[in-house]
Amino acid sequence: MTSRYRSSESSGSLSPRRRSVVKAAAATAVLAGPLAAALPARAATDAPAFLHGVASGDPLPDGILLWTRVTPVAEAIPGSGLGPDTEVSWAVAKDKAFTSIVAKGSTTATAASDHTVKADIRGLEAATDYWFRFSAGGTDSPVARTRTAPAADAAVSGLRFGVVSCANWEAGYFSAYRHLAARNDLDAWLHLGDYIYEYGTGGYGTRGTVVRRHAPTHEILTLADYRIRHGKYKTDPDLQALHAKAPVVAIWDDHEFANDAWSGGAENHTEGAEGAWSARQAAARQAYFEWMPVRPAIAGTTYRRLRFGKLADLSLLDLRSFRSQQVKVGNGSVDDPDRTLTGRAQLDWLKAGLKASDTTWRLVGNSVMISPFAIGSLSADLLKPLAKLLGLPQDGLALNTDQWDGYTDDRRELLAHLRSNAIRNTVFLTGDIHMAWANDVPVDAGTYPLSASAATEFVVTSVTSDNLDDIVKVPEGTVSAVASPLIRAANRHVHWVDTDRHGYGVLDLTAERAQMDYYALSDRASANATSSWQRSYRTRSGTQKVERTYDPV
Repeated sequence: MTSRYRSSESSGSLSPRRRSVVKAAAATAVLAGPLAAALPARAATDAPAFLHGVASGDPLPDGILLWTRVTPVAEAIPGSGLGPDTEVSWAVAKDKAFTSIVAKGSTTATAASDHTVKADIRGLEAATDYWFRFSAGGTDSPVARTRTAPAADAAVSGLRFGVVSCANWEAGYFSAYRHLAARNDLDAWLHLGDYIYEYGTGGYGTRGTVVRRHAPTHEILTLADYRIRHGKYKTDPDLQALHAKAPVVAIWDDHEFANDAWSGGAENHTEGAEGAWSARQAAARQAYFEWMPVRPAIAGTTYRRLRFGKLADLSLLDLRSFRSQQVKVGNGSVDDPDRTLTGRAQLDWLKAGLKASDTTWRLVGNSVMISPFAIGSLSADLLKPLAKLLGLPQDGLALNTDQWDGYTDDRRELLAHLRSNAIRNTVFLTGDIHMAWANDVPVDAGTYPLSASAATEFVVTSVTSDNLDDIVKVPEGTVSAVASPLIRAANRHVHWVDTDRHGYGVLDLTAERAQMDYYALSDRASANATSSWQRSYRTRSGTQKVERTYDPV
């Protein structure tokens, strides 16, 4: 492969709209048969098998994190707690045929870690393609490609990343991953949250049709449940293909835990009836770090920073572990300075990193939209489906209080920091909202464009999770044709929004500009969905503003 580095991450009763099954823990024990049937076919013998693919993540100039899950015996399905300790070896080579092995070693897969293993490799060369595989009991895993980051002081003329978020298994197929895997030009790919969803079968938007049933079929609550759900996702062939093609850099959002999660609970969690939030949160966190090629960072969260030479650094945020509860009617103000989205320590860390950065671009992996969004401009017939999409009360909707709009003091402080320190070229990369956006990030949205823009933001739509047209059940593009002009008229910093399509983004960086190409899928319910370029937007170095460009990279 040609190198792309070129020198020169409550209490209360059950609400009617939420799931009907709350006895998940009791059901776990009876799932072994159905789950085994749901796994990929394997030999009748008890030879170890690699049924969940292999993956790599968090590239460093001298290293990479490798991941796999071994199934040592047939009954050792995810979440079962069954299966013997199994030695798993790994090898890293400079060629796909493994004639030039540069690193190797072994570790032990145990039931205590759900038979997942990670190998954090060091001593590799910067900006270099490598191939890796695992072996156990005479069985080899698939071979996968990965890539290290450039040296910290390297002059890098180009970087290219796939960008995705929000993949609901039951709503369709993960064709976005397949199309990204087919590109052959990605240095890495960013997953900005909602890698899995926690709901039970039929409990979350599918346009009324469950395309494929996930496992377990009830809402996930326990450690076994979260492990099973992660395991199910990792059987998807398109997801396996992308993990085998390039390293992932991932952060979590709410659905890796439960809808609208905050530090002390979630909208989709009923304290008592579904156990303690602290236990559910701990289970979700443990399963995530077992099943994802992500290094546990500060305080066991997903906020951390990666560097790609002198061209870019990437600050990855955790906007669920430390946030105050979302404002709802009667429980506070979005402008309350005592409420926080990031937590004090993380905000200070982000500000310090942005100020100290000496790279051309400062990327921020951001799970919820930072740009203001005045919702009240929309017509009444659009407000209710939008509220349903965002998980908000469907009467009196004014703001999406789950995103930065609900925590204005954190946003004000961060944007003021960018302005007062003349920090340029900050680009927020965002998921969550199931729409595609290209935004300036204004210091004062009320007076924009007379006021300054402190940064820019590219928001990618969902891989499969419901868009507005799915909720209204009308043809694709119907809602966007009406909603997009209304949103832009009331939000002058928004250059483009598409409310209706599923897809992914490709972010391309040079010293002169950061460009996001937006791609749309033909049909999320088709395993053979095609992909087509939709639009492109860029921000030129030093401008802090977005502009349209008419060709993809």
